Amino acid sequence: MSQATTEKAASRHAPELLELVASLPALPGVYRYFDAQDQVLYVGKANSLKKRVSSYFQKDHGGTRIGHMVTKIVRMETTVVRSEAEALLLENNLIKTLKPKYNILFRDDKSYPYLKMTRGVPVKIPEAAKLAASPLALTNPSTANPLSVNPQQVPRVVYYRGAVDKRHDYFGPYPSVWAVREAIQLLQKVFRLRTCEDTVFNNRTRPCLLYQIKRCSGPCVGLISVLDYQRDVDSAMRLLRGETQEVMSNVESRMMAHAERLEFEQAAELRNQMSALSKVLHQQAVDTVGDQDVDILAVKVQGGKACVNLAMVRGGRHLGDRPYFPVHVDDAEPAEVLEAFLSQHYLDVPVPPALITSHAVDKELLQALIDQTGVKITAVHNPREQRRVWLEMAQQNADIQLARLLAEEGSQQARTRALVDALDLAPEDLEQFRVECFDISHTSGESTQASCVVFHHHKMQSAEYRRYNIEGITGGDDYAAMRQVLVRRYSKLAEAVRAGEGKLPDLVLIDGGKGQVSMAREVFESLGLDLSRIVGVEKGEGRKVGLEELVFADGREKVYLGRDSAALMLVAQIRDEAHRFAITGMRAARAKVRVGGSKLEEIPGVGPKKRAKLLQRFGGARGVGDASVQDLCTVEGISEDLAQTIYNALR
Repeated sequence: MSQATTEKAASRHAPELLELVASLPALPGVYRYFDAQDQVLYVGKANSLKKRVSSYFQKDHGGTRIGHMVTKIVRMETTVVRSEAEALLLENNLIKTLKPKYNILFRDDKSYPYLKMTRGVPVKIPEAAKLAASPLALTNPSTANPLSVNPQQVPRVVYYRGAVDKRHDYFGPYPSVWAVREAIQLLQKVFRLRTCEDTVFNNRTRPCLLYQIKRCSGPCVGLISVLDYQRDVDSAMRLLRGETQEVMSNVESRMMAHAERLEFEQAAELRNQMSALSKVLHQQAVDTVGDQDVDILAVKVQGGKACVNLAMVRGGRHLGDRPYFPVHVDDAEPAEVLEAFLSQHYLDVPVPPALITSHAVDKELLQALIDQTGVKITAVHNPREQRRVWLEMAQQNADIQLARLLAEEGSQQARTRALVDALDLAPEDLEQFRVECFDISHTSGESTQASCVVFHHHKMQSAEYRRYNIEGITGGDDYAAMRQVLVRRYSKLAEAVRAGEGKLPDLVLIDGGKGQVSMAREVFESLGLDLSRIVGVEKGEGRKVGLEELVFADGREKVYLGRDSAALMLVAQIRDEAHRFAITGMRAARAKVRVGGSKLEEIPGVGPKKRAKLLQRFGGARGVGDASVQDLCTVEGISEDLAQTIYNALR
């Protein structure tokens, strides 16, 4: 360090920290910075810890994001690893678990859909030859699966999400569900592969509708030999890998072979397959310039926000785009956002051998990815010809998606400001303005639940939603339910606030009118909380949307904001989300209670007919559980001994 820089750093940081920085080894590793509250500020990796970490304290970063972060560093931890690839993996794991304030964070998204091809049991050569020589025919439609074709010998193509099973073949990932569905429809149209479950396959007595519309070749009832079906599967997989010309040549040679043997029906089928394949390839044509699997990454940064648009080419086919919006961007450069995406994304998602990027990729980062994934990756940031067209398309989509995000966020900020102004609130920071909204839901008093949804940072925060099972009240008593949920929600928080360790929401919305608000007022008074925070949303005349009035717990007159009010739009949005969340929870709880009828299935002597009569007689599983032995005996077929058995089993 220079003398001036050293003195400036010393004035801001403790000598112990600077001594630790000076003693770091020139080895690969991961470093973590902490503030005075021991919160993680930043996690980074380095090929040389000494060189990388020293750069933070040697340079004047000014008022940038990194500059603000450096001024808050009080403590540091480092971990030495064997290679930069290991550092990359450790850094990514720490970022996901610690969520540091100054790291550019991408949502942990492992939900990419795949196209799955189940791998069938190999057909033995003698059996295959026999089946091929005598194409299977449906001889007796009244017999289920008359030729006993094993579904394990007949692969199926399906949409799939989840962990990859090595026993099957997977293609993708695809950027969207729509892209997978389109690929499956393509395979059905050209190769007529099955999509049905094995249980359906085993119990078919005649071809299904998909066979009638020429989307399946009917292997379940023996309308195609297992060997010929497997050939179609092989062709489909080669097509998915981008081997289009090889597939066309193979189908053509098979067609000519059938024609030479005067097997004109089989030749005609293959001719139709070639025609369908040609039409599809014409519609899906992409000049791949020799590329099979490519990811195109375009970055746009504006207004403290960023968008990384990922376009995918798989098997030579352009599958579509998927935008990503990281947080903690602030004044980060596009190249920095791109590197953060590469570091976090491709350790969970398979990386293709070719990347086309809007900005240059650091060579050390690329090598670390290669070492970690085992895939030889090339990255091009200044492409030509068709690759340039792809990148321009991705860049345009990134611009559009980011502009849409900024417009939506600007609209939400305007709504938040309008609500604050309309209710004459004075939050310390509009960005931190927090609303909690409560709703009660039940069906005739059954499975009563309360929901609490949270609006913060100008958007709904689904991770902070909570449901409360309401117990010990009279069914249908919404006031008692509201009292219970508010006490459970705020009693501990009130103690924390009095101790100076907690913070109440700026606004508590109650879905209801004077009665519900009065109940909320009683709870807040008993807890010693500010009544001005409570606002009820009372439905207007005829319960029409846009006519809602706001009811205040502190005695103010009701307020009608107006149908076109931005503040009312936000209130309605939050209220409707609370109602939706409560309804879904109530239905799930009610279904769980009613599915309790499955306990009846475990009782010896209670078969399907008796179970149906019991449920019908008492209106559901709960009614059966509440019935006495004498009541159970009134059901046809239920003896006194069986009634006693049922009574004991359900208690």
